Amino acid sequence: MTAATTGGAWSLTGEAATVEFGAAAARSLPPAGEAPFVLLLGGDLGAGKTTFARGLLRALGVTRPVRSPSYGLLELYEAGHWQVLHVDLYRLLDPEELENLGLRDYHAGRTLWLVEWPERGVGHLPPADASLSFTPGAGVHTVDALAQSPAGLVWLARLNQEAGL
Repeated sequence: MTAATTGGAWSLTGEAATVEFGAAAARSLPPAGEAPFVLLLGGDLGAGKTTFARGLLRALGVTRPVRSPSYGLLELYEAGHWQVLHVDLYRLLDPEELENLGLRDYHAGRTLWLVEWPERGVGHLPPADASLSFTPGAGVHTVDALAQSPAGLVWLARLNQEAGL
């Protein structure tokens, strides 16, 4: 694999661009199938992770409010063929706390995982298909992507095409 096939980078100007990038990511998803699709969202506070998730969920047909699940740690959405598990681990003190959330119940094939602050759940999350790292800047946010599985490679290739990389 070459860097061109395993990664990507985008510059996003403003909230609308981040929402559209999330929509492009949704359009690039593989069909819901036999294995979950796990997407890790890294970056500091205010970097655009939840805004990206909102754009992705809207593109999948979710109409109810999409907020950061940081206080409840997780939020479930029915989105077409996907069951989306949006997890925010910012408030997690110890990765062992994830055991109490019953996340093992969401290893089904039609589950799309969106995990914010994944570094706080190391060792207790399923293997990632891809990760996005959000970096805020003065008016422009950057997003770096890395595919971590065959399904992630397919998704990233589609996203590169869809988002114009």
